[in-house]
Amino acid sequence: MSIAVQGTTPDTFEIKSATLPLVALVLKSADLGALAREFEARFGDIPDFFDNDALVVDLSRLESQAQGGERQAVDFPALLELLWKYRLAPVAVHGARNELAAVAKAAGLFPAPDARIGTAAPPGASNAETAVQAAAVPPAATGALVIDKPLRSGQQVYARGRDLVMLAMVNPGAEVIADGHIHVYAPLRGRAIAGARGNADARIFALCMEAELISIAGLYRTGEKPLLEPVWGKPTQVRLVADSDGNRLVFEPLK
Repeated sequence: MSIAVQGTTPDTFEIKSATLPLVALVLKSADLGALAREFEARFGDIPDFFDNDALVVDLSRLESQAQGGERQAVDFPALLELLWKYRLAPVAVHGARNELAAVAKAAGLFPAPDARIGTAAPPGASNAETAVQAAAVPPAATGALVIDKPLRSGQQVYARGRDLVMLAMVNPGAEVIADGHIHVYAPLRGRAIAGARGNADARIFALCMEAELISIAGLYRTGEKPLLEPVWGKPTQVRLVADSDGNRLVFEPLK
């Protein structure tokens, strides 16, 4: 026999569970000068890339480096100011211990030991490089952004929260960016950045692969390393593959 009784709640508030989409900054160096330069190079010409996104600062890399040498001090006020400049809202810190944890707390970042951070950049990347990636990926927007006009040098298109479909050429010096997949049903001769917020499952498809730069979830390859003949100038897909050596960009001919 079940018995139902009427409950009561306070008149002024309720406590409920909630989820919040986050991005994570995996900090691999405390050199904020280098960090500022790399942020400017990566996001300086994309003013709407972030939209006051809540962010957790992951210090696991710095802590692991400290075990084998001298601990790097982090200037948290300067770090927070830099992140705010790019419309990021730092709210928490992950992976901090001892002094770093105390300094982060004093700067207003609450500890988030249970945060699950996406796959970081592969071993061998520069120490000053950062990985801004999804800690909790929000649902993708319905439908893809479709562009049916060629992109000239200097032009840029960003499909925020969805896939990008290009029906015309991406010329050298142009840039296409998407949080999801990128489809180019024409020659791709500029820069293509898929999974821009850390989606490692994103792919890039092109009918004619001649890109200046290809990037998925922060891992990139530039035109300084020529593509092999089986894919250069041919229909190609690019995806990210993880193995024992880290993450790799795999270029595969499309039949």
